[in-house]
Amino acid sequence: MRILITGSNGLLGQKLVHLITSKGEHELIATARGENRLSKTDGYTYASMDITNREEVLSTIKQYNPDYVINTAAMTNVDQCEDEQEACDKLNVEAVQHLVDACKETKTFLLHVSTDFIFDGTEGPYDENGTPNPVSYYGLSKLKAEEIVEQSDIEWAIARTILVYGITEGMSRSNIILWVKNSLEEGKELNIVDDQWRSPTLAEDLAQGCYLIVTKHAKGVYNISGGEVLTPYQMAMKTAEFFNLDKSLINKTDGSKFQQRAKRPSRTGFIIDKAKNDLGYNPHSFEQGIELMMQQMEVMAQK
Repeated sequence: MRILITGSNGLLGQKLVHLITSKGEHELIATARGENRLSKTDGYTYASMDITNREEVLSTIKQYNPDYVINTAAMTNVDQCEDEQEACDKLNVEAVQHLVDACKETKTFLLHVSTDFIFDGTEGPYDENGTPNPVSYYGLSKLKAEEIVEQSDIEWAIARTILVYGITEGMSRSNIILWVKNSLEEGKELNIVDDQWRSPTLAEDLAQGCYLIVTKHAKGVYNISGGEVLTPYQMAMKTAEFFNLDKSLINKTDGSKFQQRAKRPSRTGFIIDKAKNDLGYNPHSFEQGIELMMQQMEVMAQK
């Protein structure tokens, strides 16, 4: 089986490269814009590909002719998408059309990664049949991309996910666990919302879910997230407990105290029964995810 990944320099992309190469069963082409940032350089081919460049997408996918494309590339900074809507459309919407067109020519199965932000958060947690109603431009762009995929005449699947966290070498963005850990270690007081609900997703679990969809040739929409619905405050408290840090520095607050350019859905979270039953998907608990991250941090520190 030949698999091509977009966005391979990102957190999910890197986890997919490590997972798929560890199997030793598939031919893997990792693609991203610019140079390869992965430390592991064997077991796959790297090709620079800007998914906003239509001709580049068409020529690259024709060249490698994969059986499956997994699209992990996106603009995911919600406030940036609100401010830079044209750039958001190029990466989150138009690029998906380029991928669909290329996959049509090569008869390739496309797995597209989407988000809980296509929902307004009034009826969470959601199963795969929830009614989309995005409240931010980011959410709207991801919904438009889903519609492009669903209305195409290629074979496709969509993996919706939520609040992905994890760690990798040279990562450019932090996550709630690292932020809380580092802040508490420095004695900083934190104000964290307790009126938004999400299903935090370990990057390894999302990679595993994507891999299962591809290897089982599973079509349609799948919720691929953690199994718990937690508030950021609850996540912070669990992080403090795990690392034995001072929980008294964490103050409970609500979203009205923060001025964010883009609106966030209040309660999402996913029901993941379909993925469990169809794919055998079994995510880590949040505490298990923290433990795995800690182990990885220790390995990195020894290098």
